[in-house]
Amino acid sequence: MPDTIKFTIPGEPVAKGRARALVRKGRIAHYTPKKTVQYESLVRLVAQQAMSEKLPAEGAISLIIRAFLSIPKSWNFKKREAAVIGAIAHTQRPDLDNIVKAIKDGANGVAWRDDSQVIHVQASKQYGMPRVEVEMTIALSGMPTPHKK
Repeated sequence: MPDTIKFTIPGEPVAKGRARALVRKGRIAHYTPKKTVQYESLVRLVAQQAMSEKLPAEGAISLIIRAFLSIPKSWNFKKREAAVIGAIAHTQRPDLDNIVKAIKDGANGVAWRDDSQVIHVQASKQYGMPRVEVEMTIALSGMPTPHKK
């Protein structure tokens, strides 16, 4: 029977930022934006709490990710109400695929051994109380994944 683990990351969802480069002492240095590093650390912490004493999952992983983003304060009451009930879609930044990437990278090594195990992702973003809900199903729990030599 598949094992399912759920966890909620509080706060505004953060999209995975592109790696940046700068020249330091005549050499090129690459770095990940601070906001991305902090968010992935939060994801890692929440995933560790959800996993409690469990080791990272083995086998195929299926994810359901629901990102809830703040409703703009400038919107009038009628428009805010429409957003709450889902009548207005969230079509602005951040991009959904970059939110998913930040979640996957943050949970990597904690919820699962490697994000290559993720075989299915169902993701959505909408307006609401800022948070990300993650539902992880281990499709082949206990079955080892093949390793290349």
